[in-house]
Amino acid sequence: MKRALILVTVVGLGLAGCGLGKSRLNPLNWFGHHPRQGTPVAFYTPPVDPRGLVAQVITLKVEPYPGGALVRATGVPPTQGFWNASLVEVPDDKAGQLVFEFRIAPPKTPAPAGTQPSREVTVATSLTDYKLQDVRAIEVRGAQNAMSAHR
Repeated sequence: MKRALILVTVVGLGLAGCGLGKSRLNPLNWFGHHPRQGTPVAFYTPPVDPRGLVAQVITLKVEPYPGGALVRATGVPPTQGFWNASLVEVPDDKAGQLVFEFRIAPPKTPAPAGTQPSREVTVATSLTDYKLQDVRAIEVRGAQNAMSAHR
């Protein structure tokens, strides 16, 4: 009985010592590394839109259609070659207002300024009647100005 107690104590202390290191004798290391043991947990962060705002918004039209409305805006960037434009909805604390940013990517290589009509870019987004039910104003923002349409 005394020998069994000593044997259990020695084996127990030996296995407890294995817990301190990365030993293959440690039973905690037999099935791989557990993620709660010092592995950093990454939280989701939404991607950042690398596109900038269009220099100036020159027209804004809200055109109704059965089941919703089409928001169409035209903007003028500083030079030709801007691309990948879209209206991006941004949160706004004003009740009854939808706010969009006119986002556009710059050209990959330097481009000439050209005439204003050659630089104009038109984008649109569709909104359902459900989305528009409490909306009284729609605003589209550019870098230098913003335009809004009211009901």
